[in-house]
Amino acid sequence: MPSPSSYLSLSRGVIITRPEPGLGETALAVTRAGWVPVPAPALHVCACPVRHLPRQSAALLLTSGQAVAAAAESVSLSVPVFAVGDRTAQKARAAGFVNVCSAKGNAQALIHLIADTCSPEQGTLLLFSGAGQGGELAQGLRSHGFSVVRRVAYRTSAVVDFPVSVGQVLQAGQVAAVLFFSTRSARSWLASVPRGRLYAQVLALRAVVISHEVAQAVLHAGWLGPVAVATTPDAPAMLAALGNLNT
Repeated sequence: MPSPSSYLSLSRGVIITRPEPGLGETALAVTRAGWVPVPAPALHVCACPVRHLPRQSAALLLTSGQAVAAAAESVSLSVPVFAVGDRTAQKARAAGFVNVCSAKGNAQALIHLIADTCSPEQGTLLLFSGAGQGGELAQGLRSHGFSVVRRVAYRTSAVVDFPVSVGQVLQAGQVAAVLFFSTRSARSWLASVPRGRLYAQVLALRAVVISHEVAQAVLHAGWLGPVAVATTPDAPAMLAALGNLNT
């Protein structure tokens, strides 16, 4: 049987807590960087029917790629789109939207972009977001004089059952890091880990998180391993913080 130090050298697994549709592309990027992806989504995502939309909108706001499919089914593809980040913008273009701009950041970056490029007189802004999300963005834009209509495009629920396969690779010492993409997913995923030895193993791993807020959440949960924070709140920066195993 290999010694613990041998296991450490073979620890190439990276737990990905992101749900689909982003999980698959992140797993591919993790593989390309020389790691072994270990899918373990923290949340279930369920699309919602979107109704009672304004007759005309000056622009469509997207805070997540999860909302793109619902937007493409509900809104004219000619409506200007402002996306929170590059990946969401790419998904909007792939869905057929022809005028897409990325804020390359978070909700605050999106507020600044819209305030700098749009006028409240142009009309209502339509915001598609997840349930319980988008409130800060809507309020920030309203403080700049914009009219904002917010609609729920999807809902998320916590995954309750911890995957047996993930527990097995953890117990075998084959996991090097965990990726956390939001505060809610970090808390939900940690809540699903069985308490005891397995939980202690998780807390000793390296965490790669999308923001300082997520870092605070995992540290508050008792995280003991190193915590790396992405330089910008997006998946490419997460992968850069993880690093390339082959270099």
